[in-house]
Amino acid sequence: MQTNAQTGPSAGILAAQGIAALTRAGVIRPDTPYAPDQIQPASLDLRLGARVFRVRTSFLPGARTVQACIQAFVLHEMDLTQGAVLETGCVYIAELQEHLALPGDLAASANPKSSTGRIDVFTRVITDRGTAFDQVEAGYHGPLYAEISPRTFPVKVRTGSRLSQIRFRRGEPRLNDGELAALHAKTPLVDAANPSFQGGIAVSIDLSGFDGLIGYRAKRHTGLVDVDRPGAHRTAEFWEPLAADGSGALILDPGQFYILASKESVQVPPDHAAEMVPFDPLVGEFRVHYAGFFDPGFGFAGAGGAGARAVLEVRSRDVPFLLEDGQIVGRLVYERMAEVPATLYGAGAGSNYQAQGLKLSKHFA
Repeated sequence: MQTNAQTGPSAGILAAQGIAALTRAGVIRPDTPYAPDQIQPASLDLRLGARVFRVRTSFLPGARTVQACIQAFVLHEMDLTQGAVLETGCVYIAELQEHLALPGDLAASANPKSSTGRIDVFTRVITDRGTAFDQVEAGYHGPLYAEISPRTFPVKVRTGSRLSQIRFRRGEPRLNDGELAALHAKTPLVDAANPSFQGGIAVSIDLSGFDGLIGYRAKRHTGLVDVDRPGAHRTAEFWEPLAADGSGALILDPGQFYILASKESVQVPPDHAAEMVPFDPLVGEFRVHYAGFFDPGFGFAGAGGAGARAVLEVRSRDVPFLLEDGQIVGRLVYERMAEVPATLYGAGAGSNYQAQGLKLSKHFA
């Protein structure tokens, strides 16, 4: 891990080698040794533990522990060592195998993994006495839990399944709009002619078509998705392809789940990480991209990318909503890395979506 003689450890997002160092130092305390590809270039996959609890409501602990909240709201408990099916429309709280003992200068944030978001499984990490989802305060000592709520497909999970990922950061490494524009001038972040920089770099929707398709709409009342069986599920049983009809428009049906793609190809330089900003009410009544982490090297030519589309998980809220080709649907924010990862996204580390276009999750073939 890089250090500065006057200021101590470098500010920024910790790279894989920094995460490994935290583990050796006891800052991250896994119940069992890591899986070989569990440490990603700028994040750590979190594994489900031995138990999951069906609860009657989502919650934030506030002044309480998560276990105290589970006891107050539990409906039943399931053993994950034998595997369990999580049903749509239900809320579950799962123990995670990773525990934290963060120093006072180190905070963390979590997000669903890309493959989790693309099957419409809503998952958020919570901590004891937490007041926000997916946020771990600097200095936190304690266990981690995942709230899991499948929205479209029932899913089978088990001890060791990885639905969420966590990033560790020191200081305030996020680039402001001026710094983002300067980075783009040096290393193009998107291939748009005149990108918009306002709270991040604008990402728009592509409804012109990819080999005759503009996206996919999830089917209802399907079979279950086993999250640990890539390529084992027939696309036609779960997804309805949406043909490009030349209109450049798509009306989102309320409550339906869509896989679409960005018009821009995205690049993340090796010394930065990126994240898709959550739903912005200024751009419409829909939610874009549940799984927001983009690792260093994503789409980067030096890591085999040469630009990669951002695949967008899209859900309308309470009313039908018209999307049109080229409409801005989200923004990417970039953060400095504390150091360049030893291995970039796309150069190993289980990179399933390098150089992607319109692509479903790895579960479907």
